[in-house]
Amino acid sequence: MTEERSGALTSTSPAADEWWRNAVIYQVYPRSFADGDGDGTGDLAGVRRHLPYLRDLGVDAVWFTPWYLSPLADGGYDVQDYRTIDPAFGTLEEAEALIAEARDLGIRTIVDVVPNHVSAEHEWFRAALAAGPGSPERERFWFRDGKGPGGDEMPTRWESSFQGTTWTRTTDPDGTPGQWYLHLFTPEQPDLNWSSPDVRREHEDVLRFWFDRGAAGIRIDSAALPVKDPALPEVPEGFGPGEHPHLDRDELHDVYRGWRAVADSYAEPRVLVGEIWLPDVQRFAMYLRPDEMHTAFNFDLMTRPWDAKELRAAISATLAAHAPVGAPATWVLSNHDITRPVTRYGREDSSFDFAAKRFGTPTDLALGERRARAAALLTAALPGSLYVYQGDELGLPEVEDLPRDAIQDPMHFRSGGVDPGRDGCRVPLPWTVGGDSHGFSPDGAAPPWLPQPEGWGRWSAEAEAADPASMLSLYRAALALRRSEPGLRSADLSWVELPGASEDVIAFSRGDVVSVTNLGAGPLPLPDDADLLLASAELDDGALPSDASAWYRTTT
Repeated sequence: MTEERSGALTSTSPAADEWWRNAVIYQVYPRSFADGDGDGTGDLAGVRRHLPYLRDLGVDAVWFTPWYLSPLADGGYDVQDYRTIDPAFGTLEEAEALIAEARDLGIRTIVDVVPNHVSAEHEWFRAALAAGPGSPERERFWFRDGKGPGGDEMPTRWESSFQGTTWTRTTDPDGTPGQWYLHLFTPEQPDLNWSSPDVRREHEDVLRFWFDRGAAGIRIDSAALPVKDPALPEVPEGFGPGEHPHLDRDELHDVYRGWRAVADSYAEPRVLVGEIWLPDVQRFAMYLRPDEMHTAFNFDLMTRPWDAKELRAAISATLAAHAPVGAPATWVLSNHDITRPVTRYGREDSSFDFAAKRFGTPTDLALGERRARAAALLTAALPGSLYVYQGDELGLPEVEDLPRDAIQDPMHFRSGGVDPGRDGCRVPLPWTVGGDSHGFSPDGAAPPWLPQPEGWGRWSAEAEAADPASMLSLYRAALALRRSEPGLRSADLSWVELPGASEDVIAFSRGDVVSVTNLGAGPLPLPDDADLLLASAELDDGALPSDASAWYRTTT
């Protein structure tokens, strides 16, 4: 066995209080986690009941997608009031209790903030519609007159992140057409104008509101979008860094420096985590400078196909990009927007792209499960923080046969029904083998807000906890080792070349622990001195099967 050490992949060990550098963070989508009151919608009471499950899984923090008051035009990312918990989920007092109870179990809480937009039902937007053109209320948003005769043409031809147009025309009190307003997502999500001092002041106050209630951090949704070029030009062809009119604007960094000052003002500094989709790794890393965000989501690995060369390139590029700014990488296989790994890795094209999601794409679930198990060990062995989307630890597949009339995701409707949307990874979790909703709601309660497929109980937490070979057992074992092995808590990684291994093998060491993933067609013999710690599949006479990962300690 030989090692290839790169200075770009090595940094100093994190301080003891920088928990976020090596944390395992579990994403809770509240509507689909657990229903405590029996109305068919997941809620905070359901989460509180299952906090011991999260403790036993071995997570360090829980990230909640928006739990605020919302009309739910986009799954809660259309926030009406950041200081009010949506009644479907509970109350502010319950949220405070949940944060405290989780912390008593060693689990910190991260909450979502959506700086790009608010709900059309937000008091600011209602006031802007009532106030009319030129008012201070409208300066908090992007209201503009239309182009052409009568202002009938949209101010720009920008495309929505959810497909379609990005401008909606208002109606004046006398019934005549009025100004247009900008929304990079749905019309129910008007974009905020970050040139407004009100917008900056309000968001910093929102951070303090949740930090004062014990939240350990903020996840920043669509973090590269909020600032726009005030001239509102069209998107140029071949634009350079900072030249896009509404993506990755240089002025954004001043916004997040202000947020970092708020986070650092607490005796126990709070953490900022950005959702940043940028192909330019240098531009990406700029958000992670010491006075801006602590970490940002790394989507490169998640979107790559199941291919050793592709995955190794993603790992190398990610670690190299983070090293100069001293920030830890993050690793994630899916979230509430992404096709679940068990389904995605079983497809002929196992990469991910929103435009590629279509009805009727075939998948081999047995193959996908093997690869998802291997990918779980691969990502858990990498230096940095690990994110686990609820249900991935159970190996849930994407639900691809939801009744059309049950789908609620706006991506489905704005595609004209061609795109199935994201609801297939948001189906309520199964907790028990039997029961009306497999333990999601109390028996006899209202049906879940999205229907669970037949046989959902086979993937339940109850069934898998009793099976030492289950996906849940694999995750529990991996996260326990990740916490107990000194090498897996370090920031170092060294590539390893195993004798006889092909290019279809990814192997690296963290201290005296070696992680190896076999993406080749045949079995891979492990070294004779390998002391096996964990494997995603049974070894075959000392050899690691195809589409499997293993962790071992070297004894020589």
